[in-house]
Amino acid sequence: MVDDISKGALRAVFTETNSLPGVLSRRQKIMGGHGTITLVGGSEKLLDQCWAFAHRCEQLWSRFLPESDITRLNWAEGKPVDVDPLTRQLIAAMIAGHTLSQGSYDPTMLPQVLAAGYSASTVDPTAVTTLPNTVRAPGNIEGIQFTDDAVFMPLGTTLDPGGLGKGFTADLVTAFGLEQGAYGVMAEFGGDIVVQGDAPDGQAWRLGVENPYSPNEHVSIIRLQRGAIATSSQLKRRFGEGEDQTHHLINPATQHSARSRAQTVTVIAASGARAEALTKRGFVDKPEDYLAWLPKVGAAGLLLFADGTQQTSTNWSTYL
Repeated sequence: MVDDISKGALRAVFTETNSLPGVLSRRQKIMGGHGTITLVGGSEKLLDQCWAFAHRCEQLWSRFLPESDITRLNWAEGKPVDVDPLTRQLIAAMIAGHTLSQGSYDPTMLPQVLAAGYSASTVDPTAVTTLPNTVRAPGNIEGIQFTDDAVFMPLGTTLDPGGLGKGFTADLVTAFGLEQGAYGVMAEFGGDIVVQGDAPDGQAWRLGVENPYSPNEHVSIIRLQRGAIATSSQLKRRFGEGEDQTHHLINPATQHSARSRAQTVTVIAASGARAEALTKRGFVDKPEDYLAWLPKVGAAGLLLFADGTQQTSTNWSTYL
């Protein structure tokens, strides 16, 4: 770990010599897709450590792995389960996201996600999520309890980290990278991006919002000094044909795939977990109501519609 005094001294050298610290970046497969970790002023060894941290989170939280903490919790049927401290932090972030979104983000809807068709891993069709017969949706998220070493979930309640798991992993990896001496860190997993510390240009991180209808283009490019940007899409994981098509974004009120004009919802917020939780309400509320609500909870948003048009919250321009 590099202390703040050492960092400050080295930063002064870069300022006086009008130079910038080196940038290292690596892209790898993770969490059903790909991710990128970028370090400003870090080493190859630290980059290895950051990736090891990210993969550890996946091993703990994937619902497709039979020995993960999440799978063991989902099969506990009301019994307490000893879990890693990181898993306790994840579950606390899930509960906070549920509260923040006023229930629009509900990680206990896993049975309905499976019913919609998303039971097998997108990268390994043999890895299939199964649940006990006692499950119900929605579950009792308010009834989840923590002891010194274990987590207790009420009978019938299950959890699906989903996108919030990716965003929270990015939160943890960026914090770890800074703690271990990097000047700045960017972590991106499945399109969720978190940045902390110094940007490569010494000013702000430039982050693009992908255009799903034209992958080589961006619908917006923002500048962010610190925080997160997360995008949820009803275009990626679709199942069935025609009018019977379903997707993995479940509306807790109807317990079915959300029906929304918005095809993608992008949110800028203070953390990856917070941004991910806030995207879900964008598929439930009317666009105007949702975009008016986001600034009230310290976030900004962009909605993309099927015709390629977009609509943003009034504070989105702050980040351009």
